[in-house]
Amino acid sequence: MSDARFEDGAEHPLRLLAADAEDLGVVSTLVQDAVLPVTEMTWEPKARRFSLLLNRFRWEDRAAAERAGRAVERVRSVLTVGDVRKVSSQGIDRSDADLVLSLLSVEFEPGEDGQGAVILTFAGDGALRFEAECIDVLLSDVTRPYAAPSGKVPQHPA
Repeated sequence: MSDARFEDGAEHPLRLLAADAEDLGVVSTLVQDAVLPVTEMTWEPKARRFSLLLNRFRWEDRAAAERAGRAVERVRSVLTVGDVRKVSSQGIDRSDADLVLSLLSVEFEPGEDGQGAVILTFAGDGALRFEAECIDVLLSDVTRPYAAPSGKVPQHPA
């Protein structure tokens, strides 16, 4: 038996649970450059859950798409942060229904006794901070992949 490879998820919907900082790093890589309208975020205080409906770039399929000469893809995914006690934001105007956010990273800032904060950083200095009892982040693809409208791989010029 061998370890899973990044490419193993290329043809299947992802459903990944992050329970520690290492897991969260994998999720962060997979959601980098995901875009979402600001209207696609939901805070459920009684359930202590915050969810975002993303248009995720399929990094796990990039190499296969390029080798096959086919379009790179995106897929609709839900990113859910659980065990959330408090949500705060910076640089995000929730009243601007036309605002589209571009997710750059998901990180964990440790606190005491396993608690801490899950931080989502967006392009343009926006951020969401979730004070949580533990790392409980779920990434689930919810649609079939579709050709990326731009037809291009996201770039981050230096």
